[in-house]
Amino acid sequence: MKRIMKRALIIWIAVGTVILLTSGCANQASAKVTPGADLTKIEKIYVEKFEPDKRGINQLISTQLEKMGYESTTGPETATPKDMDAVATYRDKWMWDITMYMWELTITIREPESRFPMAVGHSLHGSLTRKSPEKMVEEVLTNIFKPAKNTQ
Repeated sequence: MKRIMKRALIIWIAVGTVILLTSGCANQASAKVTPGADLTKIEKIYVEKFEPDKRGINQLISTQLEKMGYESTTGPETATPKDMDAVATYRDKWMWDITMYMWELTITIREPESRFPMAVGHSLHGSLTRKSPEKMVEEVLTNIFKPAKNTQ
């Protein structure tokens, strides 16, 4: 009986170790444009600051949008300018693995009046595939707007 218990313990330790080692390899990047949404007409995008964000991700998003050729400003939800073609909202999640890193980022491009989501992009990187916040923002926005740029 002791031998069976010892083997079971060894198996559980091995399985646990494999799970722990491979969970840091998580990697996912995707984007979905709502059917009927025309992202090619977007020129001006307002990035709403996610209230709990203390790292300035809103500014990173706005800067990346400008690099991609869009006119972009950022600020609180209550200050959305009237002449915007779209509003970008986001949610970021951070993890600790020796240092803090951005684990997940979701950006939603919305119609300014109705707030209806026109497109959603998502990126998730575990500790072994982690990217800088700037690179995650670039990855998400590129995935969202790539189809729109290819159809122009």
